[in-house]
Amino acid sequence: MAYDQHIRSSGDIVARCGVITLSDTRTESSDGSGAKIKALLKAAGHEVVDYRLTREEPDLIDNLLSQWLGRNDLDVILTNGGTGISRRDRTLGAIEKHLEFLLPGFGELFRSLSFAEIGSGAMLSRAAGGVSGGKLIFAMPGSTGAVELAMTRLILPELRHLIAELRKG
Repeated sequence: MAYDQHIRSSGDIVARCGVITLSDTRTESSDGSGAKIKALLKAAGHEVVDYRLTREEPDLIDNLLSQWLGRNDLDVILTNGGTGISRRDRTLGAIEKHLEFLLPGFGELFRSLSFAEIGSGAMLSRAAGGVSGGKLIFAMPGSTGAVELAMTRLILPELRHLIAELRKG
């Protein structure tokens, strides 16, 4: 089947999503990036099943991911925050240990698109994507601009298709 046929055949899929904001300083009322993810998902016809804001502590992240990966009502886990290179940015290690395989193209394309917008600072991002337990996981930077870029240019255009591929078994 041609790529455009795959896209069309998955057009009626509604992704059931969990959104996790990883931050030591944000609150629900100041979480612009989490709000942006939820709004973009809903506008695209997807469902936000759960939302959490948690500190950037590997044990907390690991426990939450373990719980969510065991849920039958989630297809996708979208995180934001903790993908940089500071000492507190330990999100990726906690996520990667759950991944069965990576989607390296997500991080590569994100950094390429980000480079076009912000220049060489794009290399500081460790945005990543992968699959665990039949669920997609995308780890995005915490800035609202980065979240919007990742969601509108990469994740949302392929989300239905990715889920269809995972459901093939």
